[in-house]
Amino acid sequence: MVSHPSAVWITGVGAATPLGHDYHTIAERLLAGRSGVRVVSAFDVSQHPSQIAGLLPEDIPCPADLDVDQFKALEPLERLMLWSCATALRDAGWWDRRTEVRVGLILGVGAELFEIWEADAFRGGQRIHEPENDSESLVQRTRRKLQLSGPFACVSAACASGNYALAQARRWLELDWVDVCLAGACDMAVTPMGLAGFGNLRALSRRNSDPQAASRPFDRGRDGFVMGEGGAVFLLERAEQARKRSARVYAEMAGCGASSDAFHMVIPASDPEPAMAAMRQALSEARVNPGDVAYINAHATSTPVGDSAEARVLERVLGEDLRRVPVSSTKSMTGHLLTAAAAVEALTCLIAMERHAVPPTINLDDPDPDCNLCHVPNHARSQPVPVALSNSFGFGGSNTCLVLKAV
Repeated sequence: MVSHPSAVWITGVGAATPLGHDYHTIAERLLAGRSGVRVVSAFDVSQHPSQIAGLLPEDIPCPADLDVDQFKALEPLERLMLWSCATALRDAGWWDRRTEVRVGLILGVGAELFEIWEADAFRGGQRIHEPENDSESLVQRTRRKLQLSGPFACVSAACASGNYALAQARRWLELDWVDVCLAGACDMAVTPMGLAGFGNLRALSRRNSDPQAASRPFDRGRDGFVMGEGGAVFLLERAEQARKRSARVYAEMAGCGASSDAFHMVIPASDPEPAMAAMRQALSEARVNPGDVAYINAHATSTPVGDSAEARVLERVLGEDLRRVPVSSTKSMTGHLLTAAAAVEALTCLIAMERHAVPPTINLDDPDPDCNLCHVPNHARSQPVPVALSNSFGFGGSNTCLVLKAV
């Protein structure tokens, strides 16, 4: 596809997910249908109704040029943010030149202080009563430690945060506020309070005896979502600049739509119109017709109500085209990364485009007739993916849709 000269391209990726900490490993495991869900072992879960989560498979690596001992002493969320941002800069070829240009930073981060205070409290600390220790946000600290000179912002819009961050980064580039911009989202919410909170909401799967089969979007036997941890950050820049330096390009960030249904804190709206509006806005902005879409990464979290509600939205927006467009939910492999969900699923779309393959929904053994979609059950499907669409519908009715185009 031919991009407009003012288009914004993704030229770098950094991530740490339950499927791995580098692009190649994540891609291989994603397309192989591997699950990153297992029993939580970092703390006692014997009293928790849900005892499983999509967990990082290993410690977050220390980025090159940072002090290893100082890095290991940081809170997990800060390590995740530094790793993802530094890796995206290096992947895009901007690491050694990052102090010469205006590098913006926009990250989706949810419950940042909650996670810091909780970890400190379990160590016997009193940080919750010492506000002077939290005068600098983790996004601000990441910017300082990576020596970035552009503006920065933190986005908190539940599961839709990553898409909002990407949309804002593109706008900053259009306004010429930055030369390049890091955007994405990170979350490390698999903690005692996090697991207990969602567990007591009865939102989580209780299939503790079979962790890798617990997250089963669109399947008739689904019983709730599985929490996950990790994040993904992207380096965005103008197409004209990327061309001049012969950069590797993952995709064009072609369109993004957003809406709010303001219906309920945790339950999807019975009216599909607000979510439909977000999808239609994204398609319109990207100048893409429903018939052009080659893959949809669904928000589908594996909850009985949510998956069916999204299926109705997809049917209304795509009409007859939905019968041929493959739809999958990769939360079946990673779990639901909450604030980081949209960012990691944008990465999934990039992988589908680059590898010419649609990732599967694993554990989809008995499709729910209320989710009558063109599923990709259990095994990846080889096919070109010139246009990918990713839905992220957050708690509180925050609906977003992202459209990515191959370049």
